[in-house]
Amino acid sequence: MRIFGREPVYILAFIAVGLKLSAAYGLDVSDTQQGAIMAVLSLIVALATAIVLRTGAAAAALVNLAQGSLALFMAFGLHMAAEQQALWMAAVEGAVALALRREVTAPVTVLAIEQSSPVKSAPRAV
Repeated sequence: MRIFGREPVYILAFIAVGLKLSAAYGLDVSDTQQGAIMAVLSLIVALATAIVLRTGAAAAALVNLAQGSLALFMAFGLHMAAEQQALWMAAVEGAVALALRREVTAPVTVLAIEQSSPVKSAPRAV
Protein backbone atom coordinates (compact mmCIF):
# COMPACT_ATOMS: atom_id res chain seq x y z
CA MET A 1 0.00 0.00 0.00
CA ARG A 2 1.30 3.45 -0.85
CA ILE A 3 0.25 6.91 0.29
CA PHE A 4 1.51 9.84 -1.78
CA GLY A 5 3.73 7.33 -3.60
CA ARG A 6 5.48 6.30 -0.36
CA GLU A 7 5.16 3.46 2.10
CA PRO A 8 3.19 4.49 5.23
CA VAL A 9 6.10 3.51 7.50
CA TYR A 10 8.34 6.14 5.90
CA ILE A 11 5.64 8.79 6.25
CA LEU A 12 5.21 7.93 9.95
CA ALA A 13 8.98 8.12 10.46
CA PHE A 14 9.06 11.54 8.80
CA ILE A 15 6.23 12.79 11.02
CA ALA A 16 7.96 11.40 14.13
CA VAL A 17 11.20 13.20 13.29
CA GLY A 18 9.29 16.42 12.56
CA LEU A 19 7.41 16.15 15.85
CA LYS A 20 10.60 15.56 17.85
CA LEU A 21 12.39 18.44 16.12
CA SER A 22 9.43 20.73 16.75
CA ALA A 23 9.42 19.77 20.43
CA ALA A 24 13.17 20.38 20.62
CA TYR A 25 12.77 23.88 19.17
CA GLY A 26 9.89 25.13 21.28
CA LEU A 27 6.66 23.21 20.60
CA ASP A 28 5.14 22.50 24.00
CA VAL A 29 4.54 18.75 23.64
CA SER A 30 5.63 16.28 26.33
CA ASP A 31 7.14 12.85 25.67
CA THR A 32 3.83 11.24 26.70
CA GLN A 33 1.90 13.42 24.27
CA GLN A 34 4.36 12.69 21.46
CA GLY A 35 3.97 8.97 22.09
CA ALA A 36 0.20 9.24 22.06
CA ILE A 37 0.23 11.23 18.80
CA MET A 38 2.46 8.67 17.11
CA ALA A 39 0.35 5.78 18.43
CA VAL A 40 -2.81 7.28 16.95
CA LEU A 41 -1.10 7.96 13.62
CA SER A 42 0.10 4.35 13.55
CA LEU A 43 -3.43 3.15 14.29
CA ILE A 44 -4.80 5.28 11.45
CA VAL A 45 -2.32 3.66 9.06
CA ALA A 46 -3.30 0.22 10.41
CA LEU A 47 -6.98 0.99 9.78
CA ALA A 48 -6.26 2.21 6.25
CA THR A 49 -4.20 -0.90 5.58
CA ALA A 50 -6.94 -3.20 6.90
CA ILE A 51 -9.52 -1.51 4.69
CA VAL A 52 -7.38 -1.37 1.55
CA LEU A 53 -6.02 -4.91 1.84
CA ARG A 54 -9.45 -6.32 2.77
CA THR A 55 -8.04 -8.60 5.43
CA GLY A 56 -11.21 -8.62 7.51
CA ALA A 57 -9.39 -6.84 10.32
CA ALA A 58 -11.20 -3.51 9.94
CA ALA A 59 -13.29 -4.02 13.08
CA ALA A 60 -10.24 -4.66 15.23
CA ALA A 61 -8.46 -1.71 13.65
CA LEU A 62 -11.43 0.59 14.37
CA VAL A 63 -11.59 -0.48 18.02
CA ASN A 64 -7.84 -0.04 18.42
CA LEU A 65 -8.05 3.41 16.82
CA ALA A 66 -10.76 4.36 19.33
CA GLN A 67 -8.60 3.14 22.22
CA GLY A 68 -5.60 5.05 20.89
CA SER A 69 -7.68 8.19 20.43
CA LEU A 70 -8.92 7.94 24.01
CA ALA A 71 -5.31 7.60 25.19
CA LEU A 72 -4.40 10.65 23.11
CA PHE A 73 -7.13 12.75 24.72
CA MET A 74 -6.04 11.55 28.15
CA ALA A 75 -2.42 12.51 27.37
CA PHE A 76 -3.58 16.03 26.52
CA GLY A 77 -5.42 16.48 29.81
CA LEU A 78 -8.87 14.91 29.49
CA HIS A 79 -9.94 13.67 32.92
CA MET A 80 -12.18 10.64 32.73
CA ALA A 81 -12.77 7.85 35.25
CA ALA A 82 -11.92 4.30 34.29
CA GLU A 83 -15.62 3.38 34.34
CA GLN A 84 -16.41 6.15 31.85
CA GLN A 85 -13.57 5.02 29.60
CA ALA A 86 -14.90 1.46 29.69
CA LEU A 87 -18.42 2.65 28.83
CA TRP A 88 -17.15 4.68 25.86
CA MET A 89 -15.14 1.72 24.59
CA ALA A 90 -18.16 -0.58 25.02
CA ALA A 91 -20.23 1.86 22.96
CA VAL A 92 -17.58 1.94 20.22
CA GLU A 93 -17.27 -1.84 20.18
CA GLY A 94 -21.06 -2.23 20.04
CA ALA A 95 -21.33 0.24 17.15
CA VAL A 96 -18.56 -1.51 15.24
CA ALA A 97 -20.17 -4.88 15.84
CA LEU A 98 -23.54 -3.63 14.59
CA ALA A 99 -22.03 -1.97 11.53
CA LEU A 100 -19.84 -4.87 10.46
CA ARG A 101 -21.70 -7.96 11.63
CA ARG A 102 -22.96 -8.89 8.15
CA GLU A 103 -19.57 -8.23 6.56
CA VAL A 104 -17.69 -10.84 8.57
CA THR A 105 -17.74 -14.50 7.61
CA ALA A 106 -15.67 -17.35 8.90
CA PRO A 107 -12.84 -18.34 6.55
CA VAL A 108 -13.65 -22.06 6.84
CA THR A 109 -15.68 -24.35 4.65
CA VAL A 110 -19.11 -25.56 5.72
CA LEU A 111 -19.15 -29.15 6.93
CA ALA A 112 -21.86 -31.65 5.99
CA ILE A 113 -22.84 -32.08 9.63
CA GLU A 114 -23.61 -28.36 9.78
CA GLN A 115 -26.15 -28.76 6.97
CA SER A 116 -28.36 -31.22 8.85
CA SER A 117 -29.66 -31.62 12.37
CA PRO A 118 -29.45 -34.82 14.39
CA VAL A 119 -32.46 -33.59 16.38
CA LYS A 120 -34.79 -33.15 13.42
CA SER A 121 -35.86 -36.39 11.88
CA ALA A 122 -36.62 -36.94 8.24
CA PRO A 123 -40.27 -36.39 7.22
CA ARG A 124 -42.38 -39.49 7.74
CA ALA A 125 -44.42 -41.02 4.99
CA VAL A 126 -48.07 -41.37 6.06
